[in-house]
Amino acid sequence: MNRTIAWNLGEVPLNGGWDVVVAGGGPAGCAAAAAAARAGARVLVIEKTGALGGMGTMGLVPAWCPFSDGIRLVYQGIAEKVLRATMAGMPHLNPEQVNWTPIDPERLKRVYDDLVLGAGAKVRFDTVICGVAKDGVGNVSVVYAASKRGIEAFEAKVFIDCTGDADLATWAGAPFEKGGPEGELQAATHCFMLANVNSYGYSYEQTSGMLHSQMIKLAECGRYPLITDGHGCNSLLGPGVVGFNSGHIWNVDNTDPDSVSSALVEGRRKAAQFRDGLAEFFPKAFAGAFLAQTAPLLGIRETRRIVGDYVLTRDDYVARASFPDEICRNNYYVDVHQSPAEKAAGRKYDSCRYGRGESHGVPYRCLLPKSLRNVLVAGRSISTDRPVQGSTRVMPVCLAMGEAAGEAAAMAASASGDVRADVDTNALRASLREHGAYLP
Repeated sequence: MNRTIAWNLGEVPLNGGWDVVVAGGGPAGCAAAAAAARAGARVLVIEKTGALGGMGTMGLVPAWCPFSDGIRLVYQGIAEKVLRATMAGMPHLNPEQVNWTPIDPERLKRVYDDLVLGAGAKVRFDTVICGVAKDGVGNVSVVYAASKRGIEAFEAKVFIDCTGDADLATWAGAPFEKGGPEGELQAATHCFMLANVNSYGYSYEQTSGMLHSQMIKLAECGRYPLITDGHGCNSLLGPGVVGFNSGHIWNVDNTDPDSVSSALVEGRRKAAQFRDGLAEFFPKAFAGAFLAQTAPLLGIRETRRIVGDYVLTRDDYVARASFPDEICRNNYYVDVHQSPAEKAAGRKYDSCRYGRGESHGVPYRCLLPKSLRNVLVAGRSISTDRPVQGSTRVMPVCLAMGEAAGEAAAMAASASGDVRADVDTNALRASLREHGAYLP
């Protein structure tokens, strides 16, 4: 695409009167909307798909990353409420299983509906943001979004970018970084579900062991050419149903729809080869299994990271750093899904796993994109370096930072809309604690 044409939109409908507009209804966006609404703000979530929840629902990620540091839950408040509400409808789970807890995606959709709508926020589904307008002093005045109604303008005092790709902030002119030093991006994964699995023949340990240590045998046999590595996370979601977060798809850029389109086709083909390979190598569990669903959303781990008022670094992670303005804690390990070529070039990242009771803080400043006065960012695109993004990108910490972003947005919206000047981080932290957040 190397040509442009003029397109005069003329007048478009204005959907105004909102205190806070949240772009993106994934974990961060849901928590942000619920927190802002419970604080009294008039809140709208704009979500491009037909359900809330992002990767845990439309992405079919089959399990939560760990909520516990081995001693306590690190992600409490709204995050814990979402976890417990989802587990309550999965009777086969041990109530104490708060690490790598399987996800029933259909139940989780309803959990998020209840969370967001129950707090008083509104949701617009099947609507995707496609542009912004700014005033002369660093405020975003409206975001443009496309739906069956055509193009509309949505006006608010404060905007929260939970798109995962920092779309809103980037289009408004905020600086960002993207991927590694040469633009390389972490692998994508297209999650899927197998049904009619023989639960008596399936065990997580056995299946994961095969997928991680013996995957090369599937590739070497020549019958499953799309299976090229040992990435094979999986969870029993219910009777006879196993969810898979398995297989890498390389060179996918989620900001390029052509790239994503090709990857979705490859992902569906890869999922079918997984089914056939599992049926051959583990017939006791998978001989009668069928591919029940591939995810509507591709599993994207990395695109843009905003440059915020503070950039959280690997040194902070190693130091288990605390900050006076921290709005949540995080203890997930550094999990960067690099390509073999990138590793061969010498760009490797130590996984840096924490011990029991260890975590680091996430400063409020990481949610503040430079040059923008009334925009917050929450989710995988906050201001970090690349190794730390490999940790802060996962759903539990996105829920925690989303709750903080929503509280802060409501504070700012009740004043001038300035997410720096109008937000007292001591008051923000106190309010988060009152609502159950873990902030030691």
